[in-house]
Amino acid sequence: MTTRYRVEYALKTHRRDQFIEWIKGLLAVPFVLNSQPTGVFETRDGTVRQMAEEAHRRYAEIMQDVEDMIDDHIAHQKVGLQGQSKLKLLVPSIGIFFTRLPLADAFRYQDKKRFISSRRFVPPSFNDIRLILNTAQLMGATMAGQIDLATFDGDVTLYDDGMSLEATNPVIERILFLMSHNTKIGIVTAAGYTEEEKYYQRLHGLLEAVKDSTALTSTQKKNLIIMGGESNFLFIFDPTAPYLLQHLPRRTWILPSMSTWTQPTISALLDLAESSLRECVANLSLNATILRKERAVGIIPSVPGSRFPRESLEETVLVVQKKLEMSEVGQTLPFCAFNGGNDVFVDIGDKSWGVLVCQKYFGSSSPNEGGTIRGDRTLHVGDQFLSAGSNDFKARVVGTTAWIASPAETVELLDELVEMIAVRAKKEK
Repeated sequence: MTTRYRVEYALKTHRRDQFIEWIKGLLAVPFVLNSQPTGVFETRDGTVRQMAEEAHRRYAEIMQDVEDMIDDHIAHQKVGLQGQSKLKLLVPSIGIFFTRLPLADAFRYQDKKRFISSRRFVPPSFNDIRLILNTAQLMGATMAGQIDLATFDGDVTLYDDGMSLEATNPVIERILFLMSHNTKIGIVTAAGYTEEEKYYQRLHGLLEAVKDSTALTSTQKKNLIIMGGESNFLFIFDPTAPYLLQHLPRRTWILPSMSTWTQPTISALLDLAESSLRECVANLSLNATILRKERAVGIIPSVPGSRFPRESLEETVLVVQKKLEMSEVGQTLPFCAFNGGNDVFVDIGDKSWGVLVCQKYFGSSSPNEGGTIRGDRTLHVGDQFLSAGSNDFKARVVGTTAWIASPAETVELLDELVEMIAVRAKKEK
């Protein structure tokens, strides 16, 4: 039983999103009952169309039921009783909702794009539901008001893993559109550089586009910041600087609760993380180099171009995360252990803190927001939202989120958002 438990939990549960899997299970029933594979061979006119219409109706009804349960959860949440909602009982891992999620409308929108109801052999998938949730979140956020802050992960979100944000990247045009509508932009990345030049190398396409833009005012151009090392290094856009970025001293922007992150505690956590990484390298015979930074430690391949087995990366993350969680220092200092695709790093803080800093930095100039941008007016876009080894996951506790799987999906997501902003602006006229 112990071995089976480890297989089912340690190797599978951390790679699942319980809410998405639960919805997937709900939609499996009408798929089996209404999406008959024999319909592919029917020659009667309208048979396949009728099956698709019936499947669409049943799918939409289920999404409406889930939407109603989310509304009920939000109602409980407002009075501090979210633990007693029906949704929380059915999906124990469910967290905070900052806005409503119009799932039925979002399903109809995605069904027109992905033809989910027309499929006979492939049921609604994890990716179908993930994209429906993304669309629902955009709908909910734009209905609640303007998105004042949009934060983005770097690798796999804005550009391919290990690459840079080139001038030809289509995401730049979409980000400039958001900035022209007074949405603040934060790039919240795990890359923990202390030099402006290195961030310029990764993001030069966007930085140069903002500098050269004639559509943005000088004030709007200042609405771009880079938060590096999850939540450790803040750079603001500066058109007069050599690399278009200015590094702000930590004392000028840290949150009051971050002032307790003392250097002795940071060193103790990184020392423990480093020793745990060395154990994994030895136990798994990884040809890896330990890389220690100011506020992070990790392993990278010793041979450039070589790759670690995915299973070894996951094992390393889970081992290190568990050891840190069980330690005294790990219970007093926030950290993030994550799988970077071909490396493993442990950072001080996490992206929830990074997004909070962005909310506070931009909110300080918005007195109507009480000194900070609210979670319902914040959208974080990233590719890592699994419960372990994924550094975007914790951003869910401070704002709305969208889970993408590639830079191309980010472009599609922002196109949806641009369309919704245009519709909202038209209604307000």
